[in-house]
Amino acid sequence: MDVYAATFQALSDPTRLRIVALLSHAGKELCVCELVDSLEEPQYHVSRSLARLKKAGLVSERPEGKWVYYSLPNHDSEFRTLLMKTVAAIPEAALRKDQRELVKRLKLRTGGKCLTGPRKTHLLSRRGEQ
Repeated sequence: MDVYAATFQALSDPTRLRIVALLSHAGKELCVCELVDSLEEPQYHVSRSLARLKKAGLVSERPEGKWVYYSLPNHDSEFRTLLMKTVAAIPEAALRKDQRELVKRLKLRTGGKCLTGPRKTHLLSRRGEQ
């Protein structure tokens, strides 16, 4: 699969598009638990979405202790730069709830880091459930 097809396929899912939009809006790296709480999506779905985005080269990950932080990589092509500008241009009204939840969630950081884990425990993966 070429880079264009992989990119389009990665962004074809609403949750994956919302993740990229939140990372773009935040302008900083976000922890998986911050994305889970902000999107109000199950942990397994967010984690699988992040893996798909990473495989397509749309997000970068940085482990730190038991946490993994995700960010938008530097765009090495005009195509990716234009794509990210398009994502950033999604009307705010379409993403208002996600952004509002992210602002609340980022207030829980200590020293600029996520140290609390997911707060919306009903979204956590449970053993044996998918």
